[in-house]
Amino acid sequence: MAPSHALRCCKRALNWVPVLFINLVVGWSYYAYVVELCVYTIPNNAERISYLVIFHISLAMFIWAYWKTICSRPTSPSKAFGLPRAEKELYEKEERAETQQEILKKVGRNLPVYTRTAGGAIRYCDFCQVIKPDRCHHCTTCEMCVLKMDHHCPWVNNCVGFSNYKYFVLFLAYASLYCVVICATVIQYFIKFWTKQLPDTHAKFHILFLFFVAALFFISIVSLLSYHLWLVGKNRTTIEAFRAPVFSNGADKNGFSLGFSRNVAEVFGDEGKYWIIPVFSGLGDGHSFVTRLVHIDPEQANSILQQNGKSPVDGETNAPLVGNNVQHTEDAGKEKIDGAQIVSVTMESDP
Repeated sequence: MAPSHALRCCKRALNWVPVLFINLVVGWSYYAYVVELCVYTIPNNAERISYLVIFHISLAMFIWAYWKTICSRPTSPSKAFGLPRAEKELYEKEERAETQQEILKKVGRNLPVYTRTAGGAIRYCDFCQVIKPDRCHHCTTCEMCVLKMDHHCPWVNNCVGFSNYKYFVLFLAYASLYCVVICATVIQYFIKFWTKQLPDTHAKFHILFLFFVAALFFISIVSLLSYHLWLVGKNRTTIEAFRAPVFSNGADKNGFSLGFSRNVAEVFGDEGKYWIIPVFSGLGDGHSFVTRLVHIDPEQANSILQQNGKSPVDGETNAPLVGNNVQHTEDAGKEKIDGAQIVSVTMESDP
């Protein structure tokens, strides 16, 4: 046990190395820009002050979003998705997979769970011992199930999911802005040092290297930012982009897409004034999601979770829960909601 515990502690410590690296690079860039460029190189006070103001604003937003991404603990499924004691004992004693699935289906009937495994089975996590909500996955690094998991990011040493995906996207956006500010303000002095229009001083190395580092980081970060903005517009996670979610009627990579504006609102919220600020403003609580084929009253999904042991205060936010806890019926009718044609389905209980 002792060696295992020691190895686990070493692994956790090593996981912070990428975060330490990023912070060291940012710390050095601060010294190079403020001291070597603004203090020692720029002769004009007005230019120096304007550069410092713009630099510190972009840096502050970048650091804010970055540490919000790091410090926001991933959200795990509520107790409502755990098996009741009697069913849990039966599940653990049962060796036949078919019978275990019957137990899970019985419990899952009253849960807002709509996606399945590739084989059509109820998604269950043997490690966390919970029925996985839609878009939830188990992270082996964090050793927990994460709601609307996107991926585990080593650069923030955290899982990116429902609780911090907005912060992660803003972190990429403000990191790109930070690099742009550095490149745009340093380039003229980079050229002057390169063409020997300025005397060789100890600031030369810092300024030349600062420009190269900012440019390289910008290229890599902006490509990742573009990809995640595309994911937001499609209402997909990175996992869903590589492996389409499976519904009762088969795999559908666009199963959660509700149109560009509603997709963006799901991550950033429906109030534009909060979009650029690293505070939680997304919709729902991560346990249940509207699909493009299903629409139900949010209060209906909320009441089902409450009946299964989840109180409204269990969620991270007070945002209304938007769910898809329905079963398709053969006689599903059609109706117009919010200007779009969607399938209206009724609730039914299996015998």
